[in-house]
Amino acid sequence: MYTVFKGGLVYSTDLREFVRADILCENGIIADTDCKSVPAGAEIVDCTGLYIIPGLVDVHTHGRTKNDFNFADEQGVRDLRKSYAAVGTTTLMATLASASAESLVSSIEAINKNRAVEPGTATIAGTHLEGRYLNPKRRGAHATELLFPLDADELTGFIEKMLPLPIHVSCACELDGGETFVKTVKKFGATCGMVHSDATYEEAMNAVSWGVTSFTHTYNAMRPIHHREPGNMVASLLTDCAYSEFIVDGEHSHPMMISMASRLKPADKLILVTDSMEAAGCEDGEYAIAGLPVYVKNGRAVNSEGALAGSTLDLFTAVCNYMKFTGKTLEETVPCATSNPAAMLGIDNVCGRIANGLRADFVLIENKESPVRKAVYAGGVRV
Repeated sequence: MYTVFKGGLVYSTDLREFVRADILCENGIIADTDCKSVPAGAEIVDCTGLYIIPGLVDVHTHGRTKNDFNFADEQGVRDLRKSYAAVGTTTLMATLASASAESLVSSIEAINKNRAVEPGTATIAGTHLEGRYLNPKRRGAHATELLFPLDADELTGFIEKMLPLPIHVSCACELDGGETFVKTVKKFGATCGMVHSDATYEEAMNAVSWGVTSFTHTYNAMRPIHHREPGNMVASLLTDCAYSEFIVDGEHSHPMMISMASRLKPADKLILVTDSMEAAGCEDGEYAIAGLPVYVKNGRAVNSEGALAGSTLDLFTAVCNYMKFTGKTLEETVPCATSNPAAMLGIDNVCGRIANGLRADFVLIENKESPVRKAVYAGGVRV
């Protein structure tokens, strides 16, 4: 089956600009990004006046629309895939917060049963294990009783159940056994991030030398910046070889802190994430994250201690916020939510760009100065 997206301005990741072109797709895969002749019987999607960007890639999200990956059954995971696609996220890493070993295994099984590509819905690329291996001092909304030491043997069991790749594991690398733990992640070909950590700058840089390739939700649950003790926060901003995640909702970080990061971090290493929880896409009220109570008022999610507990953000809104907070153009911002996260996971040969051979995942936008989402296509099928 052929589909031609005709008359739009198509985003080029390589050029960081929009070019006028027609895209030919065959059975959900991009066949030609500069189609000159329309095959007989092809479906035509009129994109006149619209900008076409790659489908968004969220590497850190716990759930939305009253579903949480820690507790969602197979139907819940299917519902989540539809919900993500509807707001422009066509690829995601199902993120698990702290829980018991038995609960995590159950969650992993439900996720793995729903990883197949299905046109018209978001694709779950893999699992991001954020919880359990955290520093209690920086635990945020994670319950102390659910935290666990860096146990490489236990982790091996989890990773074997999370396969196939991609798999992303976040941990507080400065804890005892950190080097062995990180190297165990790398042994399986998975990626490792630093999260909920009280690491010093030196400890953070040691972790990078062991194989840490990203800093999870930079600024949040990290050692504060001090002019005599820069800490892991500064390591995240100044380490050019590692990626840095940012939750750009105006709650987790002040807009000027996001602006500062945009000036310090290499453009191809900055990643927008949502860290969204089950209240995303819902009204204010009482919800949960990993089974713990969360209270949402005016879109701000906190636990009973007043700590931020995930977000109600979607990734398209994060793109718009990043533009507002930093003054960056849409052309400069798109990679932060598409090609950068895909490259971090090693799946940029599948998604995150508009290129021949990749999945036909697109977000059609009106007005690139103040973007408005007009349509989403996943695997060549309109959501």
